[in-house]
Parts: sequence; structure tokens; C-alpha cells
Amino acid sequence: QVQLVESGGGLVQAGGSLGLSCAASGSILSIAVMAWYRQAPGKQRELVASITSTGRINYADSVKGRFTISRDNAKNTVYLQMNSLKPEDAAVYYCNAAGSKISFWGKGTQVTVSS
Repeated sequence: QVQLVESGGGLVQAGGSLGLSCAASGSILSIAVMAWYRQAPGKQRELVASITSTGRINYADSVKGRFTISRDNAKNTVYLQMNSLKPEDAAVYYCNAAGSKISFWGKGTQVTVSS
């Protein structure tokens, strides 16, 4: 089992910045990829960014150039720095940790962007 605890959500004006953190605990050696997803009301959950244990990074087209994902392996924490936020970035952001045939989710943190 892996436990994920997100933090850092909140309210920000459009054009502003916000940083999210996800601390992992438990059987973390089984985790190959950590990622951030988001889900806005009435929409499907979508991948925002992912980072593998070797540092390979992937971003959704909608956030490229604005969001940065990083991880601190010593702290078992993954971060998402969000800049130039837009109203359409508003959603509940979820941390995900995945390995071979396993996937764990955090409870999510709300990001609200005012126009």
C-alpha cells in the first residue's frame, strides 16, 4: 500500500501561480511513476503531468510551458508548480502513484482560479 497526501491547493487569480505537493509513504519502492491528474466539475479526470522514477517527464498539451512537475526522491514527494494559471485550470488535483499492476490515489486538493 502507498499513501498519498496532497497539499497546496487554494484560490488564485488568473495569471497567478500555485504550487502543489504530494507526499508518499508506504511501499514506495513499488512506485514507477508519479503523476498529477485533475478533474473539473462535469468533466473526466485527465492527466496533467507525470514523472518516472528515472526522471522522464510528460505534460498535457494544455499545461506545457506553464506547469512544472518535479520529484524529491529523498523526501518521497512530487511537486507541481503551476504558473500563468487560467480559469480552465480550476479543478480538483489528484496525485497518483503507479507501478506494475498497482495504482494509488490521493484524496485531491482543490484549485480555484478566479478571472
